Amino acid sequence: MTIRTESRITVAASVSDVWAYLCDVGRWSEWAPTVLECRIQGRGTLQPGAWVEQRARDLGFNHRRREQVTAVNSPRSMAFAGTMGTSVARWGMELEPAGDGHTNAMMWVEVDLANIMRAIPGRALQGQVQRVSNIEMAAIKAAVESDAQAGARSP
Repeated sequence: MTIRTESRITVAASVSDVWAYLCDVGRWSEWAPTVLECRIQGRGTLQPGAWVEQRARDLGFNHRRREQVTAVNSPRSMAFAGTMGTSVARWGMELEPAGDGHTNAMMWVEVDLANIMRAIPGRALQGQVQRVSNIEMAAIKAAVESDAQAGARSP
C-alpha cells in the first residue's frame, strides 16, 4: 500500500527566492521539525544522484539518515528518495509562479508501507505525514518571506 500527501501554500516571494532557500540544505533544520543538521555529501551541489545527509530526531531518538536526490529541474521541482521507518519513501517540491512576485509551492510525500509499518493504519500515518508537511510548508513560507523582506530593507 502506498500513501500520498500533498501540501500547498502561496509564498509572497519569487520562484527564484523560494528555490534558493530550498536548495540551501544547511537551512532545512529551520523548516523540517525532525532535521537537526543537513548537508550534501562531499559538499556537493543539489543534483540528481547526490546524497543529502541528515542528523535527525524522530520519536525521541537522534539518528542519521540519508536521502538521494532523484530529480532537480531548476527552478521548478526537486525530488528525493529515502526511507520512513522500514518503508521506502519519496518526497519533492514543485514551484510555479503565481503572479505579483508570488510562488505557489507544493510538497508531496509518498510512502510504500512495508514490513512492520504495514501494522500502522494507513489513514493514521497519512494524517501524520500531512500534518508535518503542512507545518513544514508554513515554516518555508515564513522563512522565505522574512528573507525577502529583510532583503528589501537592505541598502
